[in-house]
Amino acid sequence: MIDIETIRDTIPHRYPFLLVDRIVEVSEDGDYCVGIKNVTANEKILQGHLPGQAIFPGVLIVEHMAQVGCYLLMTKPEAEGKLAYFAAIDGVRFKRAAIPGDTIVTTVRLLSGRRGIWKISAESKVGDDLVCRGELTCALVEY
Repeated sequence: MIDIETIRDTIPHRYPFLLVDRIVEVSEDGDYCVGIKNVTANEKILQGHLPGQAIFPGVLIVEHMAQVGCYLLMTKPEAEGKLAYFAAIDGVRFKRAAIPGDTIVTTVRLLSGRRGIWKISAESKVGDDLVCRGELTCALVEY
């Protein structure tokens, strides 16, 4: 299990935009990992997003999926000294809302990686319920 301090040492995101609370699994071959986001009623974004019906924004679920993917990419030797930028978001579908009290569990898998362009599949669930799935493309760039 990878704690928040290790996550902060690996990816550049910071509060209030760090949307990964923990990485709970990384495969030995580095081809997939599992991360979690605890949705809490205290989150500022929920004060203005559909007041009276707190729903964690779908765009932030996609960002959470990307950050879990970013963690996985940043563990690759070729990522040293680079940042991962979004290059494309494909086939994203939302199946269920995430609300305060939910723990979003996201699994990302590397599909391909060539010349600094990486494609990942991502799937987020709350319990056994699918929340969101899609494919994300990231570009590793010098900073």
